[in-house]
Amino acid sequence: MKVYISDPDLIDLKDGVKNRRYAKYAKNKKFMAGLYRVLDIMQRIEKANMLSIYSYLHYEKLIGNNKSSVRIVNGMVERLIFREIDDGVEIEIIELNTDHYGNKK
Repeated sequence: MKVYISDPDLIDLKDGVKNRRYAKYAKNKKFMAGLYRVLDIMQRIEKANMLSIYSYLHYEKLIGNNKSSVRIVNGMVERLIFREIDDGVEIEIIELNTDHYGNKK
């Protein structure tokens, strides 16, 4: 599947270019390894629903907005939000909501 990234800051993060929005994540080696792993898996599969076979990604089809999400790293709450398009997926953003899934820091 082709992976398109519509968030310019996320493209910078993936390419190793510094930016303010994802600065703390760029320094986290575990997070970056997880991000590269997720992107690699997304490129190798044919359909987004095939992500469910990778249980550690916690693939979810989001209700009402034709989007889906996967967890980037186990033990962290950040998720990659994307939607499936005709020839692949378009990644919109990394959800940085730290109180998601009951994590009340």
